Amino acid sequence: MQKPLIPAQRRERIQEYLTTHRAARLADLSEMLNASEATIRRDIERLEETGFLERTHGGAVLSQRLSREPEYQKRLLSSPDSKRLIGQLTATLIEDGDVVFTNGGTTTTEVIRHIRPNADITVITNNVFAALEIDNLGFDLILLGGRYLPISLSVGGYFANENLKRVYADKTFIGVDGISLKYGCTFPTSAEAEVVRTMMGRTRGPVYVVADHSKWGTVSNYQVAEIEKFHSLITDSGFDREAQESLLERSMEVLIAEKGL
Repeated sequence: MQKPLIPAQRRERIQEYLTTHRAARLADLSEMLNASEATIRRDIERLEETGFLERTHGGAVLSQRLSREPEYQKRLLSSPDSKRLIGQLTATLIEDGDVVFTNGGTTTTEVIRHIRPNADITVITNNVFAALEIDNLGFDLILLGGRYLPISLSVGGYFANENLKRVYADKTFIGVDGISLKYGCTFPTSAEAEVVRTMMGRTRGPVYVVADHSKWGTVSNYQVAEIEKFHSLITDSGFDREAQESLLERSMEVLIAEKGL
């Protein structure tokens, strides 16, 4: 018979597992460590207090910290296929007559890229890369003025926010650097976070988060809103199922972008 592990040993094993797999189900940890789910739940609660993980519906997710914004070119190399699929699905939610806000980032660039040609819409964005890189848009695109943010190839600051305060959008699509049950949606820079908060406050309809599965459990420095403030998350098939259930409990719908849709 296997000798029961002491609490410190169980927590070390949980940390090792999450470091490798990023997410874990309570039932799986219970079986692996030969301990009751109630015991594992207490271990997870203790590890959450240290900031190592976050509890989710029926499990836990590794808590990752992002203190600096990755350069745009590095982002382009991260999960390009997932971002393309997310962009395709998201673009189908934009209807003729819509005025749409979207922020900077590689995933939101894919959203703009996949809007159908000659759509009768207006897109208002601080995404400089999308405005310069995409030819033959076929719809109205308004680029906000403001302070240039070279790492993210976007604009922010006073002028960008003042421009946003003069218009309302029907829908907003937000790319984030981190999404977490406890900390909500976060960004590594205050300038980008401020623009997103202003966009959300000027939106008459739903606000969507567009993010691939790697953003789950990541926490950065500046929060834009709690999970409950968003209508839906549009993500890829790699997004953890337990995490999906946790978001649904917070009234945040999860839409999965898959091939062939």
